[in-house]
Amino acid sequence: MTTRLLTRVKSKLFVHSRRRSRNVLEGEFASVFHGRSLDYDDLRDYVPGDEVRDIDWKATARHTSPLVRRYVATRKQNVMLVIDTGRGMAAAARGGEPKKSVAITAAGLVGYLAQRHGDLVGLVRGDATSTVAHELRGSEAHLERLLRAIDAATTLDGEASNLAAQLQWIVRNVRRRLLLLVVADDVELDTALSDLLRRLHVQHEILWLTVEDADPTSVDPDRTAVDVADHYTIPTFVRTNAAVKAAYAQAVAERTRATNAVLDGAGINHIRVGSSDDVLLAVFTLLERQRRASR
Repeated sequence: MTTRLLTRVKSKLFVHSRRRSRNVLEGEFASVFHGRSLDYDDLRDYVPGDEVRDIDWKATARHTSPLVRRYVATRKQNVMLVIDTGRGMAAAARGGEPKKSVAITAAGLVGYLAQRHGDLVGLVRGDATSTVAHELRGSEAHLERLLRAIDAATTLDGEASNLAAQLQWIVRNVRRRLLLLVVADDVELDTALSDLLRRLHVQHEILWLTVEDADPTSVDPDRTAVDVADHYTIPTFVRTNAAVKAAYAQAVAERTRATNAVLDGAGINHIRVGSSDDVLLAVFTLLERQRRASR
């Protein structure tokens, strides 16, 4: 029987994160939304980054080490996973695995945190020719279906990406406030996206995660390197050429600077990851930045 995708996501969370770290990650997630209605739940150990005002001083005196109050939401929030499922996301990531595996890990982690807090999770996915929306629900079974939809839709023979189409769908069709996790291919963002992103950012909380490409100039010379954009096989003598290596590295650096400028200009917290092993720290970093920006 095929391993459930959500089970794989959970295994990464539990292998790479001790209990205290998981508590911090969940606390960061819960604090992202502005004005969230919260009720007291229980106490946990203080960790760097917690609000001093949340320390329970009476309980701390009895326990001899700082304890903070933990809260739970009294109303459900809505989390929308916005995932690029164009063929570029079926190519290899910097760490060697398919980029869609990184996207599934990120979507699964944020979806799992949301589901644990009783929040609703939906999905908008697509490419240059189509956008598909999956409704908001709150069960693990639903989250598993979303992850499988991402996996099935992202293929090497699929259509090219056009993430702007999926973001436009949200602008046209969504009126309620959302937390958007956008997982994007490593392509330069058209500056025309700036206005669209600014419009989205006014209404929604946005976390942006870019999945980095594998470096074709560093691939083992005995292996074949193919550009999935046009299925062109890159000759070994080309990708091992020192001048080509230098030019490729410069192009990546310039594309990264341009993409960062667009996202920074729109006020969107963003991060780059190269493998699914990077996702846990990346999501924590994004949530922490978003929490601090929300103060």
